[in-house]
Amino acid sequence: MKVNHRPLNKFFSVLFALCAIFAAKGTIAHADEGDMLEIVAFGDSLTAGYGLAPGEGFTDQLQAWLDDNMTRGVRVINAGVSGDTSSGGRARLDWGLAPVKDGKPDLVILELGANDGLRGIDPTITAENIDAMVKELAEREVTVLIAGMMAPPNLGGEYARVFNPIYKEAAEKYDMPLYPFFLDGVAADASLNQSDGMHPNAEGVKIVVDKIGPVVKKLLAE
Repeated sequence: MKVNHRPLNKFFSVLFALCAIFAAKGTIAHADEGDMLEIVAFGDSLTAGYGLAPGEGFTDQLQAWLDDNMTRGVRVINAGVSGDTSSGGRARLDWGLAPVKDGKPDLVILELGANDGLRGIDPTITAENIDAMVKELAEREVTVLIAGMMAPPNLGGEYARVFNPIYKEAAEKYDMPLYPFFLDGVAADASLNQSDGMHPNAEGVKIVVDKIGPVVKKLLAE
């Protein structure tokens, strides 16, 4: 009896074609992923999105802003930990960079120190920690956008005199870009903050992102 191999041959031809298509799609996806810029937002509750619904936090709103304003793909990684001090951030820096290949993102937004001020930590300790983190990232050839903080007014002028210049000094020392005050336009405005008066609400975060977004875009373009 003569066996008709045509149906079987047709099946294998279709199967081979499908495999080729999926393999090609996998290659394209891998290439797109490799071409994507990566940002690590490394900070405390202001970065983490404390008290906010999904989509309302800093990294989510920054991701949406960049998606609307960048032609190239960007991934924003949320490496914020609520309650973190500069000492805590310094201790977990490697963990924060772990999701990125070789621990070298295209940009790190360093936002730490607010909790140091709230707890009245010696600003020389904060300065040492910020310096150490920026130094480590500079040695890895990673650009750091240093997001500055301001000392709480209740700690007095002498504390502020030492605390407030920390970020500018680190930026100048390591030739890194500085965003002078992360909460610019939002701090002390009750309508833009949650009930605790310290964490921005969704509208407050939008203002933060609208102000810092163009800076981030410019750094990625460079």
